[in-house]
Amino acid sequence: MDLSIIIVSFNTKELLKSCLNSVIGSSKEFQTEIFVVDNNSSDNTAAMIKKDYPQIKLIANKKNLGFSKANNQALKLAKGKYVLILNPDTKLAPDTISEMIKFMEKDPKIAVSTCRVELPNGQIDRDCRRHFPTPWRAFCHFSKLAKLFPHSKLFNQYYFGYLSPATEHEIDSCVGAFMMVRQSIVKKVGLFDEDFFFYGEDLDWCWRFKDAGYKIMYTPRTKIIHYKGAASGMKQTSQHLTKASIDSKKRALTESVRAMEIFYKKHYLLKYPFFINWLVLISLKILLRIRIMSA
Repeated sequence: MDLSIIIVSFNTKELLKSCLNSVIGSSKEFQTEIFVVDNNSSDNTAAMIKKDYPQIKLIANKKNLGFSKANNQALKLAKGKYVLILNPDTKLAPDTISEMIKFMEKDPKIAVSTCRVELPNGQIDRDCRRHFPTPWRAFCHFSKLAKLFPHSKLFNQYYFGYLSPATEHEIDSCVGAFMMVRQSIVKKVGLFDEDFFFYGEDLDWCWRFKDAGYKIMYTPRTKIIHYKGAASGMKQTSQHLTKASIDSKKRALTESVRAMEIFYKKHYLLKYPFFINWLVLISLKILLRIRIMSA
């Protein structure tokens, strides 16, 4: 088996159809299995998969297990040499899968790779190439210093602003919307950390791959479109596509900040003095209040 593709869905039926059609069109030359793990969607996603895509391996959960647990369900069953973690609100180019498999084949030290992830407006989804969020990088990002000095390696590290997205380069982390992963290394590093419900699991997984001595790579050789935030309703670029309720949006906002806190405590708490830790954790509480008030 060349490739296992895993898509976790939650109330994104129409977008999922478009995603699956692009996946099928992009993977014709490979031996591929496709998993859809549905987190108890209320829009009849599971019924649609059974009716329109009988070749797809459907896991229909009785409740919303979150992104990490749902992906892990399929990862435990995946047989491909490579695994593609893919969001349902994405659309692949015809050459996406072939180009990314070729890219992975050239260097066995690459654990994870990603391509140019593009928003519907043509701009790059900055989350597709990230540094790990140290306190300094986060301060520069949230204080807008990165915007004041967009080409500075000192101030604009958070989203690799000092490197052109037209160049191929090593990164710390990519976004879980599109992660091409080498299965043999997953067996060494382990699955997603299920403490992360909806955000942060991709960042944590990449940390563990890099900590084990492997590479995370970005290449612009192909691209996908990401209708970002369609499941959560968090992003303006996809609000017209979402059916997310206000409560769902608030939960997504809460989980996004909770993920930052989990990641910080797991990877940075013992590396920084008490005052820095206190400042970061207080700042996260303030950030959550601001986001909820702005929702």
